[in-house]
Amino acid sequence: MYTGLNNQKALFSESRLTQLKWLQRVLFSITLCAMSVVHSSDTITLPAPHLVSDFSVEQAIHERRSVREFSNKPLSLAEVSQLLWSAQGTTDNKGHRAAPSAGALYPLVLYLVVGNVTGLEPGVYQYSSDGHKIHHVKEGDRRAELAEAALQQDWMQESAALLVFSAIEKKTSWKYGQRGIRYIHIEVGHSAQNVFLQAQSLGLSAAVVGAFNDSQVKTVLNLPAAEQVLYVMPVGRSEMEKY
Repeated sequence: MYTGLNNQKALFSESRLTQLKWLQRVLFSITLCAMSVVHSSDTITLPAPHLVSDFSVEQAIHERRSVREFSNKPLSLAEVSQLLWSAQGTTDNKGHRAAPSAGALYPLVLYLVVGNVTGLEPGVYQYSSDGHKIHHVKEGDRRAELAEAALQQDWMQESAALLVFSAIEKKTSWKYGQRGIRYIHIEVGHSAQNVFLQAQSLGLSAAVVGAFNDSQVKTVLNLPAAEQVLYVMPVGRSEMEKY
């Protein structure tokens, strides 16, 4: 009789402990989500992305190349909207995004560094998939500073804009541990390839940069300590327009 009672108490205690651990994880996840919320009075709602085009996925894959020479022609706000949506845009009413994410935890944070975009002041903007918006977080053309931080790759400052991917690693590692970091690196590859193919379909040119001084990039963009820089994508029009 006492043995059965003790077993029931042990099971109850174990169940309570499991519930408490689950609650702690939920609260921790909510805290991490709050860390990525932007506090800015300057918010711009982007044009709705197009979901249909005459340019096939197969053609985009076949023609995709990394391009490091750009003209001085601007990007349009609609083109920027499409690029950001392809990277991290919401694709259904459940909050799923254009690129897959382990556990649908979405640790990536996406920034737009504007130099030459019609309708946007030069500066740094953070993209929000919720509502398809950008938030102005820093003023001024930062392309040259970003090129300097990327080991003096001067060609980067000739692009009209740059997409910068960072991540809040704890958003994934709290659930998957150290392996979660690998999942984040896989995820940013998915997202960047989406941008490549979307740029190709729009007749734009892009490249990827992984060589940079992390702390310098964080300073240029005013990134929070919890974010780690992963990837930079210069985007613009090539000297010879594709279409």
